[in-house]
Amino acid sequence: MKRSLKFNILALLFALDFTSSASAADLTRAQVEQMLAKADKQHPADLRRKDLTDLDLSNLDFRNADLWGADLRRSNLNKSNLQGLTLDLTVMTNIKLSAANLSNTSIFGVSLMHADLSNADMSGSRVVAIMDGANLSHANLSNVQWAADMKNQSMGLMRASLKGANLTGANLSHAQLGRAMLKHTKLNNANLQNADLYSAEMDGANLTGANLTNANFSQAKLHDAIFTEAVTTGTRFDGAQNLPDSVKPTPSK
Repeated sequence: MKRSLKFNILALLFALDFTSSASAADLTRAQVEQMLAKADKQHPADLRRKDLTDLDLSNLDFRNADLWGADLRRSNLNKSNLQGLTLDLTVMTNIKLSAANLSNTSIFGVSLMHADLSNADMSGSRVVAIMDGANLSHANLSNVQWAADMKNQSMGLMRASLKGANLTGANLSHAQLGRAMLKHTKLNNANLQNADLYSAEMDGANLTGANLTNANFSQAKLHDAIFTEAVTTGTRFDGAQNLPDSVKPTPSK
């Protein structure tokens, strides 16, 4: 109960918007482009805590920008480059990030509910976010760390929530998804080779055709999970709950 309460409180905090009603953005696209053109690594474009809601910011290079805490709700950043940025505490509910480069970013304490991240590259990133209902189909999520250990702080272990998200065809190889919330998540044809899903909550998840080679599902909750035609060579299910009888892991070669 204590762990669940912590997570529910964090989920609420992460999902909150800065304002309850729509307001005009602080900047226009043209102004953002001007700031990016003048910026460099030593003098990044200062977009911290800026209201950038509903803007078309697609195809822009933000690598020399500081977006910490920015409000990007409903904005269009399709095909934009955000590689290596710290995006902690940004608000990105309903954002469009299709085919965007988000590799090696820090996305901590963020709302990405119902975001479009299809075909995005998030490889090597740290993602502790609420992503319920997000579209991550065919995204590159390899080597993503989906949890953060807050050590001695009262928050304890925080983890990502991908409840009902679409991860069809996504690359999740080597992803760290221990204790993640994946209820009713679509993982059809996803690549989960060597992924760690220890104690993940996966009730109702659809893993049809997924590659689960050498993945770890130990202690995972799998009530009504679908494993039709999934590849389970070397997959670990030690102590998994409600594993379908039809799932027969085969030893790795």
